[in-house]
Amino acid sequence: MNELQTILEGFELSEKSGEITFLATVVKTQGSTYRRPGAKMLMTNTGRMIGTISAGCLENDVFEHTQQRMSSGETIVVTYDNTASEDILWGFGLGCNGIVQVLIERLERESTPNAIAFTQECFNKKHLGIIATVFAFEGGVDVKLGSRLLVYPNGKIITDIKDPNLVQSLLADTQTAFANQKSSVNNYQLPLGSAEVFIEVIQPPTPLVIFGAGYDAVPVAQFAQALGWDVTVVDCRANQATKARFPMPCDVILSRREIVQKQIFIDAYTVAVVMTHNYLDDLEILKMLLASPARYIGALGPKPRTERLLEDLRAQKIVYTTEQLKRLHGPIGIDIGADTPEGIAIAIIAEIQAVLTNRSGNFLRNRNQPIHQSYESNSNLLVST
Repeated sequence: MNELQTILEGFELSEKSGEITFLATVVKTQGSTYRRPGAKMLMTNTGRMIGTISAGCLENDVFEHTQQRMSSGETIVVTYDNTASEDILWGFGLGCNGIVQVLIERLERESTPNAIAFTQECFNKKHLGIIATVFAFEGGVDVKLGSRLLVYPNGKIITDIKDPNLVQSLLADTQTAFANQKSSVNNYQLPLGSAEVFIEVIQPPTPLVIFGAGYDAVPVAQFAQALGWDVTVVDCRANQATKARFPMPCDVILSRREIVQKQIFIDAYTVAVVMTHNYLDDLEILKMLLASPARYIGALGPKPRTERLLEDLRAQKIVYTTEQLKRLHGPIGIDIGADTPEGIAIAIIAEIQAVLTNRSGNFLRNRNQPIHQSYESNSNLLVST
Protein backbone atom coordinates (compact mmCIF):
# COMPACT_ATOMS: atom_id res chain seq x y z
CA MET A 1 0.00 0.00 0.00
CA ASN A 2 1.44 3.38 -0.93
CA GLU A 3 1.71 6.39 1.34
CA LEU A 4 -1.35 8.22 0.07
CA GLN A 5 -3.54 5.14 0.43
CA THR A 6 -2.30 4.73 4.00
CA ILE A 7 -3.16 8.37 4.73
CA LEU A 8 -6.66 7.93 3.31
CA GLU A 9 -7.23 4.89 5.49
CA GLY A 10 -5.80 6.72 8.50
CA PHE A 11 -8.23 9.57 7.98
CA GLU A 12 -11.16 7.14 7.84
CA LEU A 13 -10.06 5.59 11.13
CA SER A 14 -9.59 8.98 12.79
CA GLU A 15 -13.09 10.03 11.70
CA LYS A 16 -14.62 6.91 13.24
CA SER A 17 -12.73 7.40 16.49
CA GLY A 18 -13.57 11.09 16.72
CA GLU A 19 -9.98 12.33 16.51
CA ILE A 20 -9.04 15.81 15.29
CA THR A 21 -6.90 15.48 12.19
CA PHE A 22 -4.47 17.74 10.35
CA LEU A 23 -2.78 17.27 7.00
CA ALA A 24 0.66 18.61 6.13
CA THR A 25 1.49 18.87 2.43
CA VAL A 26 4.77 19.92 0.85
CA VAL A 27 3.64 22.57 -1.64
CA LYS A 28 6.92 24.05 -2.83
CA THR A 29 10.62 23.21 -2.73
CA GLN A 30 13.76 24.92 -3.93
CA GLY A 31 17.13 23.28 -4.32
CA SER A 32 17.87 19.81 -2.98
CA THR A 33 15.21 18.35 -0.67
CA TYR A 34 14.37 14.84 0.50
CA ARG A 35 10.67 14.99 -0.46
CA ARG A 36 9.03 16.83 -3.34
CA PRO A 37 5.77 18.80 -3.61
CA GLY A 38 2.83 16.52 -2.95
CA ALA A 39 4.44 14.63 -0.04
CA LYS A 40 1.90 14.38 2.78
CA MET A 41 1.63 13.57 6.46
CA LEU A 42 -1.57 13.00 8.45
CA MET A 43 -1.53 13.95 12.14
CA THR A 44 -4.10 13.49 14.90
CA ASN A 45 -4.61 15.11 18.28
CA THR A 46 -3.70 11.76 19.89
CA GLY A 47 -0.19 11.95 18.43
CA ARG A 48 -0.53 9.57 15.47
CA MET A 49 1.50 10.55 12.41
CA ILE A 50 1.08 8.77 9.06
CA GLY A 51 3.35 9.52 6.11
CA THR A 52 6.46 11.68 5.89
CA ILE A 53 7.38 15.08 4.51
CA SER A 54 11.13 14.79 5.10
CA ALA A 55 13.70 12.23 6.17
CA GLY A 56 12.37 12.56 9.71
CA CYS A 57 13.72 16.03 10.44
CA LEU A 58 10.58 18.17 10.13
CA GLU A 59 7.79 15.90 11.26
CA ASN A 60 7.89 16.70 14.99
CA ASP A 61 8.04 20.44 14.39
CA VAL A 62 5.11 20.31 11.98
CA PHE A 63 3.15 18.28 14.54
CA GLU A 64 3.81 20.98 17.15
CA HIS A 65 2.23 23.54 14.82
CA THR A 66 -0.96 21.45 14.77
CA GLN A 67 -1.07 21.37 18.57
CA GLN A 68 -0.86 25.16 18.69
CA ARG A 69 -3.82 25.44 16.28
CA MET A 70 -5.94 22.63 17.65
CA SER A 71 -8.89 24.84 18.53
CA SER A 72 -8.73 27.47 15.78
CA GLY A 73 -8.02 25.13 12.88
CA GLU A 74 -6.16 27.95 11.14
CA THR A 75 -4.45 27.01 7.86
CA ILE A 76 -0.80 28.06 7.70
CA VAL A 77 2.29 27.63 5.54
CA VAL A 78 5.59 26.97 7.32
CA THR A 79 8.89 27.52 5.51
CA TYR A 80 12.01 25.52 6.40
CA ASP A 81 15.14 27.08 4.93
CA ASN A 82 18.09 24.75 5.43
CA THR A 83 20.31 26.88 3.22
CA ALA A 84 20.68 29.26 6.14
CA SER A 85 22.81 28.87 9.25
CA GLU A 86 19.63 28.81 11.37
CA ASP A 87 19.12 25.24 10.19
CA ILE A 88 22.04 24.19 12.36
CA LEU A 89 21.02 26.46 15.24
CA TRP A 90 17.48 25.08 15.35
CA GLY A 91 18.77 21.54 15.09
CA PHE A 92 16.89 20.42 11.99
CA GLY A 93 20.06 19.20 10.27
CA LEU A 94 18.19 18.37 7.09
CA GLY A 95 21.30 17.43 5.16
CA CYS A 96 19.89 18.87 1.92
CA ASN A 97 20.67 22.32 0.59
CA GLY A 98 17.13 23.45 -0.11
CA ILE A 99 13.95 25.19 1.05
CA VAL A 100 10.70 23.39 1.92
CA GLN A 101 7.29 25.02 2.26
CA VAL A 102 4.61 23.01 4.06
CA LEU A 103 0.88 23.74 4.07
CA ILE A 104 -0.74 22.64 7.35
CA GLU A 105 -4.54 22.43 7.50
CA ARG A 106 -7.21 20.93 9.71
CA LEU A 107 -9.33 18.31 7.95
CA GLU A 108 -13.09 18.48 8.11
CA ARG A 109 -15.34 15.85 6.53
CA GLU A 110 -17.98 18.41 5.52
CA SER A 111 -15.59 20.97 4.02
CA THR A 112 -16.06 22.02 0.40
CA PRO A 113 -14.04 21.49 -1.68
CA ASN A 114 -12.83 18.37 0.12
CA ALA A 115 -9.45 17.26 -1.22
CA ILE A 116 -9.36 14.07 0.87
CA ALA A 117 -12.78 12.90 -0.33
CA PHE A 118 -11.85 13.85 -3.91
CA THR A 119 -8.62 11.82 -3.72
CA GLN A 120 -10.52 8.83 -2.33
CA GLU A 121 -13.00 9.10 -5.20
CA CYS A 122 -10.15 9.14 -7.74
CA PHE A 123 -8.78 5.97 -6.16
CA ASN A 124 -12.15 4.23 -5.95
CA LYS A 125 -13.21 5.06 -9.50
CA LYS A 126 -9.67 4.69 -10.87
CA HIS A 127 -9.44 7.98 -12.71
CA LEU A 128 -7.07 10.93 -12.71
CA GLY A 129 -7.88 14.10 -10.84
CA ILE A 130 -6.31 17.53 -10.38
CA ILE A 131 -6.11 19.48 -7.12
CA ALA A 132 -4.97 23.12 -7.38
CA THR A 133 -4.13 24.57 -3.94
CA VAL A 134 -3.38 28.24 -3.20
CA PHE A 135 -0.52 28.45 -0.70
CA ALA A 136 0.50 32.10 -1.05
CA PHE A 137 -1.08 35.31 -2.36
CA GLU A 138 -0.61 39.07 -2.29
CA GLY A 139 -2.80 42.06 -3.06
CA GLY A 140 -6.53 41.96 -3.68
CA VAL A 141 -6.85 38.43 -5.03
CA ASP A 142 -10.18 37.00 -3.80
CA VAL A 143 -8.85 33.80 -2.22
CA LYS A 144 -7.76 32.49 1.16
CA LEU A 145 -4.85 30.33 2.17
CA GLY A 146 -5.64 26.74 1.25
CA SER A 147 -8.36 27.61 -1.28
CA ARG A 148 -8.72 24.90 -3.89
CA LEU A 149 -9.97 24.01 -7.32
CA LEU A 150 -10.73 20.32 -7.98
CA VAL A 151 -11.04 19.12 -11.57
CA TYR A 152 -12.52 15.84 -12.81
CA PRO A 153 -11.53 14.21 -16.13
CA ASN A 154 -14.96 15.09 -17.57
CA GLY A 155 -14.37 18.79 -16.89
CA LYS A 156 -16.48 19.06 -13.74
CA ILE A 157 -14.97 21.48 -11.21
CA ILE A 158 -15.46 22.22 -7.52
CA THR A 159 -13.84 25.33 -6.10
CA ASP A 160 -13.98 27.91 -3.35
CA ILE A 161 -11.71 30.31 -5.28
CA LYS A 162 -13.80 33.39 -5.99
CA ASP A 163 -11.32 35.32 -8.13
CA PRO A 164 -12.51 34.72 -11.73
CA ASN A 165 -9.14 35.62 -13.25
CA LEU A 166 -7.32 33.05 -11.15
CA VAL A 167 -9.95 30.39 -11.89
CA GLN A 168 -9.61 31.07 -15.61
CA SER A 169 -5.85 30.63 -15.50
CA LEU A 170 -6.08 27.52 -13.35
CA LEU A 171 -8.53 25.83 -15.67
CA ALA A 172 -6.08 26.20 -18.55
CA ASP A 173 -3.16 24.86 -16.52
CA THR A 174 -5.11 21.97 -15.04
CA GLN A 175 -5.93 20.79 -18.55
CA THR A 176 -2.20 20.84 -19.28
CA ALA A 177 -1.66 18.76 -16.13
CA PHE A 178 -4.22 16.23 -17.35
CA ALA A 179 -2.38 15.98 -20.66
CA ASN A 180 1.18 15.59 -19.34
CA GLN A 181 0.23 14.03 -15.97
CA LYS A 182 2.79 16.19 -14.18
CA SER A 183 2.31 18.27 -11.07
CA SER A 184 3.65 21.83 -11.02
CA VAL A 185 4.03 24.96 -8.91
CA ASN A 186 2.72 28.06 -10.69
CA ASN A 187 3.00 31.76 -9.91
CA TYR A 188 0.08 33.81 -11.26
CA GLN A 189 0.38 37.56 -11.81
CA LEU A 190 -3.20 38.83 -11.69
CA PRO A 191 -4.81 42.27 -12.18
CA LEU A 192 -5.20 42.80 -8.42
CA GLY A 193 -2.24 40.88 -7.10
CA SER A 194 -0.52 37.50 -7.36
CA ALA A 195 -0.97 33.93 -6.18
CA GLU A 196 1.17 30.82 -5.94
CA VAL A 197 -0.60 27.54 -6.57
CA PHE A 198 0.45 23.91 -6.33
CA ILE A 199 -1.25 21.94 -9.12
CA GLU A 200 -1.19 18.30 -8.09
CA VAL A 201 -2.02 15.34 -10.31
CA ILE A 202 -3.80 12.60 -8.37
CA GLN A 203 -2.85 9.27 -9.88
CA PRO A 204 -4.97 6.24 -8.97
CA PRO A 205 -3.04 3.05 -8.13
CA THR A 206 -1.26 1.53 -11.14
CA PRO A 207 -3.26 -1.47 -12.40
CA LEU A 208 -0.93 -4.46 -12.85
CA VAL A 209 -2.20 -7.66 -14.46
CA ILE A 210 0.02 -10.71 -13.97
CA PHE A 211 -0.75 -13.50 -16.42
CA GLY A 212 0.56 -16.58 -14.70
CA ALA A 213 0.20 -17.85 -11.16
CA GLY A 214 3.39 -19.82 -10.54
CA TYR A 215 5.48 -19.38 -7.44
CA ASP A 216 7.67 -16.85 -9.27
CA ALA A 217 4.62 -14.60 -9.73
CA VAL A 218 4.13 -14.30 -5.95
CA PRO A 219 7.04 -11.88 -5.27
CA VAL A 220 6.03 -9.81 -8.33
CA ALA A 221 2.58 -9.37 -6.77
CA GLN A 222 4.08 -8.67 -3.34
CA PHE A 223 6.52 -5.98 -4.52
CA ALA A 224 3.83 -4.35 -6.66
CA GLN A 225 1.48 -4.20 -3.71
CA ALA A 226 4.22 -2.68 -1.57
CA LEU A 227 4.17 0.20 -4.07
CA GLY A 228 0.40 0.48 -3.75
CA TRP A 229 -0.38 -0.94 -7.19
CA ASP A 230 -3.72 -2.58 -7.93
CA VAL A 231 -2.77 -6.20 -8.66
CA THR A 232 -4.75 -8.80 -10.60
CA VAL A 233 -3.43 -12.34 -11.08
CA VAL A 234 -4.79 -14.40 -13.97
CA ASP A 235 -4.34 -18.17 -13.86
CA CYS A 236 -5.02 -19.66 -17.29
CA ARG A 237 -4.87 -23.13 -15.80
CA ALA A 238 -7.95 -22.36 -13.69
CA ASN A 239 -6.41 -23.96 -10.64
CA GLN A 240 -8.40 -23.42 -7.43
CA ALA A 241 -5.21 -23.76 -5.37
CA THR A 242 -3.96 -20.51 -6.90
CA LYS A 243 -6.03 -18.37 -4.52
CA ALA A 244 -4.25 -19.86 -1.53
CA ARG A 245 -0.90 -19.02 -3.13
CA PHE A 246 -1.77 -15.31 -3.23
CA PRO A 247 -3.02 -14.49 0.28
CA MET A 248 -2.24 -10.79 -0.13
CA PRO A 249 -5.20 -8.55 -1.09
CA CYS A 250 -5.32 -8.90 -4.87
CA ASP A 251 -7.82 -10.15 -7.43
CA VAL A 252 -7.27 -13.72 -8.62
CA ILE A 253 -9.06 -14.71 -11.81
CA LEU A 254 -9.26 -18.37 -12.85
CA SER A 255 -9.49 -18.54 -16.62
CA ARG A 256 -8.56 -20.28 -19.85
CA ARG A 257 -6.70 -18.75 -22.75
CA GLU A 258 -9.78 -19.14 -24.98
CA ILE A 259 -11.88 -16.83 -22.76
CA VAL A 260 -9.32 -14.65 -20.95
CA GLN A 261 -10.02 -11.66 -23.20
CA LYS A 262 -13.62 -11.57 -21.99
CA GLN A 263 -12.61 -11.57 -18.33
CA ILE A 264 -9.92 -8.87 -18.26
CA PHE A 265 -10.24 -5.12 -18.75
CA ILE A 266 -7.13 -3.49 -20.19
CA ASP A 267 -6.89 0.29 -20.57
CA ALA A 268 -4.13 2.82 -21.29
CA TYR A 269 -3.02 2.83 -17.62
CA THR A 270 -2.65 -0.96 -17.36
CA VAL A 271 0.75 -2.63 -17.11
CA ALA A 272 0.89 -6.35 -17.83
CA VAL A 273 3.35 -9.15 -17.12
CA VAL A 274 3.17 -12.42 -19.05
CA MET A 275 4.70 -15.32 -17.12
CA THR A 276 2.45 -18.35 -17.64
CA HIS A 277 5.32 -20.70 -18.57
CA ASN A 278 3.01 -22.06 -21.26
CA TYR A 279 3.85 -21.16 -24.84
CA LEU A 280 0.32 -21.38 -26.25
CA ASP A 281 -1.09 -19.36 -23.35
CA ASP A 282 1.58 -16.70 -23.90
CA LEU A 283 0.79 -16.62 -27.61
CA GLU A 284 -2.90 -15.94 -27.04
CA ILE A 285 -2.25 -13.42 -24.27
CA LEU A 286 0.32 -11.48 -26.32
CA LYS A 287 -2.11 -11.35 -29.22
CA MET A 288 -4.63 -9.71 -26.90
CA LEU A 289 -2.20 -7.35 -25.16
CA LEU A 290 -0.48 -6.02 -28.27
CA ALA A 291 -3.86 -5.09 -29.73
CA SER A 292 -4.86 -3.42 -26.46
CA PRO A 293 -3.91 0.08 -25.21
CA ALA A 294 -1.81 -1.39 -22.34
CA ARG A 295 0.99 0.96 -21.35
CA TYR A 296 3.56 -1.77 -20.70
CA ILE A 297 3.76 -5.44 -21.73
CA GLY A 298 6.49 -7.63 -20.27
CA ALA A 299 7.16 -11.18 -21.42
CA LEU A 300 9.18 -13.57 -19.26
CA GLY A 301 11.67 -15.77 -21.05
CA PRO A 302 14.72 -15.47 -23.32
CA LYS A 303 14.74 -13.18 -26.33
CA PRO A 304 14.54 -16.00 -28.93
CA ARG A 305 11.29 -17.18 -27.31
CA THR A 306 9.73 -13.73 -27.56
CA GLU A 307 10.85 -13.45 -31.18
CA ARG A 308 9.32 -16.83 -31.93
CA LEU A 309 6.03 -15.72 -30.37
CA LEU A 310 5.98 -12.67 -32.64
CA GLU A 311 6.82 -14.82 -35.68
CA ASP A 312 3.93 -17.14 -34.90
CA LEU A 313 1.59 -14.16 -34.58
CA ARG A 314 2.77 -12.86 -37.94
CA ALA A 315 2.09 -16.31 -39.39
CA GLN A 316 -1.53 -15.77 -38.31
CA LYS A 317 -1.54 -12.67 -40.55
CA ILE A 318 -1.45 -10.41 -37.49
CA VAL A 319 0.62 -7.28 -38.08
CA TYR A 320 1.59 -4.90 -35.30
CA THR A 321 2.81 -1.33 -35.65
CA THR A 322 6.17 -0.10 -34.39
CA GLU A 323 4.39 1.82 -31.64
CA GLN A 324 2.60 -1.32 -30.49
CA LEU A 325 5.83 -3.30 -30.38
CA LYS A 326 7.63 -0.56 -28.43
CA ARG A 327 5.44 -1.42 -25.46
CA LEU A 328 6.67 -5.02 -25.46
CA HIS A 329 9.62 -5.80 -23.17
CA GLY A 330 11.04 -9.24 -23.72
CA PRO A 331 13.06 -10.44 -21.98
CA ILE A 332 11.34 -8.62 -19.15
CA GLY A 333 13.17 -6.67 -16.45
CA ILE A 334 16.24 -4.55 -15.83
CA ASP A 335 19.66 -6.18 -16.14
CA ILE A 336 20.72 -6.59 -12.50
CA GLY A 337 21.95 -10.16 -12.71
CA ALA A 338 18.84 -11.56 -11.00
CA ASP A 339 18.48 -15.35 -10.92
CA THR A 340 16.04 -16.00 -8.06
CA PRO A 341 12.26 -15.42 -8.09
CA GLU A 342 12.67 -12.47 -5.71
CA GLY A 343 15.55 -10.95 -7.67
CA ILE A 344 13.72 -11.37 -10.97
CA ALA A 345 10.63 -9.77 -9.41
CA ILE A 346 12.71 -6.75 -8.34
CA ALA A 347 14.07 -6.45 -11.89
CA ILE A 348 10.54 -6.62 -13.33
CA ILE A 349 9.00 -4.07 -10.95
CA ALA A 350 11.99 -1.73 -11.41
CA GLU A 351 11.60 -1.81 -15.19
CA ILE A 352 7.88 -1.09 -14.99
CA GLN A 353 8.54 1.81 -12.62
CA ALA A 354 11.13 3.20 -15.04
CA VAL A 355 8.64 3.01 -17.90
CA LEU A 356 5.91 4.69 -15.86
CA THR A 357 8.21 7.60 -15.02
CA ASN A 358 9.88 7.71 -18.44
CA ARG A 359 13.31 6.88 -17.03
CA SER A 360 16.09 4.68 -18.41
CA GLY A 361 16.79 2.64 -15.28
CA ASN A 362 20.51 3.49 -15.30
CA PHE A 363 22.73 4.23 -12.29
CA LEU A 364 21.86 7.55 -10.65
CA ARG A 365 25.56 8.38 -10.36
CA ASN A 366 25.65 8.58 -14.17
CA ARG A 367 22.70 10.99 -14.32
CA ASN A 368 23.69 14.58 -15.09
CA GLN A 369 20.21 16.00 -14.42
CA PRO A 370 18.34 16.39 -11.11
CA ILE A 371 17.00 13.12 -9.72
CA HIS A 372 13.43 14.36 -9.38
CA GLN A 373 11.05 16.23 -11.64
CA SER A 374 11.47 19.98 -11.37
CA TYR A 375 8.68 21.82 -9.55
CA GLU A 376 10.22 25.27 -9.84
CA SER A 377 7.58 27.93 -10.27
CA ASN A 378 6.20 28.76 -13.68
CA SER A 379 5.11 32.38 -14.05
CA ASN A 380 1.76 33.08 -15.67
CA LEU A 381 0.99 36.71 -16.51
CA LEU A 382 -2.69 37.57 -16.85
CA VAL A 383 -3.57 41.00 -18.21
CA SER A 384 -6.82 42.61 -17.23
CA THR A 385 -9.59 42.44 -19.82
